[in-house]
Amino acid sequence: MAENGIIKIVVVGAESTGKTWLCETLARHYKTVWVPEFAREYCKDKDLAQLKLDDLTFMCKQQILQEDVLINAARRFLFCDTSPITLKIWAQLTFKEVPDLINDMVANRTYDHYLITNNDIEWEADLLRQNLHAREMILQYNISEVSNTNKPYTVITGRGDERLDNALEILEQLYPKFS
Repeated sequence: MAENGIIKIVVVGAESTGKTWLCETLARHYKTVWVPEFAREYCKDKDLAQLKLDDLTFMCKQQILQEDVLINAARRFLFCDTSPITLKIWAQLTFKEVPDLINDMVANRTYDHYLITNNDIEWEADLLRQNLHAREMILQYNISEVSNTNKPYTVITGRGDERLDNALEILEQLYPKFS
């Protein structure tokens, strides 16, 4: 179990697979807080083509800082809308290298369970989504990276409320006294 007796659930997956919606909705269901993806805020006024590896390292540090702050406000669960794994995959695909700090965070940051969002939601454009890589490839990268953590994970399928129900069912099976 994570620090302070709080169970940390992280949601990862390809772009436009409902990660933010799922985190926010699960947090509302369990009356707790969730950690937004720092990269979305950081990148909103930037030219994504101009980002450097240092930007990804900075985003990783800030994401972890947000987790460390928000865990103190959490009740039972803390839902995290991304993890260092996302930044590792981004670095690998964009820069063909991963900063040591990100690798260290992937290796040493502890989450109790990963929810990996499947690609069964149609891709939806927004200003920060690039869709540069096949979503199936990104899904497989996520599964591989999460598998390397030796932490449990579930691939969450479905659309809308079906996806939420699938996630709730998993959490209730894994953490019945917390549901």
